[in-house]
Amino acid sequence: MLRSILYTSLLIAANAGLASAGPVDWDAAREAGLAKLTDGAQEVPDIAFKDADGNEVTLADWQGKALLVNFWATWCAPCREEMPSLDSLAEQRNGEDFEVLTIASGRNPPPAIRKFLDETGVENLPILTDERMALARAMGVMAMPVTILIDAEGQEVARMIGDADWASPAAIAVVDQLRAD
Repeated sequence: MLRSILYTSLLIAANAGLASAGPVDWDAAREAGLAKLTDGAQEVPDIAFKDADGNEVTLADWQGKALLVNFWATWCAPCREEMPSLDSLAEQRNGEDFEVLTIASGRNPPPAIRKFLDETGVENLPILTDERMALARAMGVMAMPVTILIDAEGQEVARMIGDADWASPAAIAVVDQLRAD
């Protein structure tokens, strides 16, 4: 009962535009279905990874936007389950103030990445790679998937180890609150 009340209040707050009234309510997000979400501000490392064209980029290239950064791999079964919800979130929320970034970490050959994305029906996510896992290691990623929420100032504010439904009302409410901060 309490879970459904919190879930409903998160949904109402997001739909009524009340998410901008204050900081993200991490406890409500956990109660509403993102149980493994942990919060805490910390610096984001300035370590390069590659875009689809092989150019080096860093998370600072998205400065001014709130980010959901997901570390994944083609061999990761939970990543396969999670990727469609990340794609849906990107379709719904990517814009001037928010972006979903999915970073294939470790050895994930381009044909395997393309096959993975095709098989999971992904159409709205960028192809980014961290082949040597330099960024992943610097951010403390020990297993996959790991999703890190970064505010518009470039600070990590929360992370989730394991997969989640990022298109759920609870996740969308968190993203909307993060965008409003």
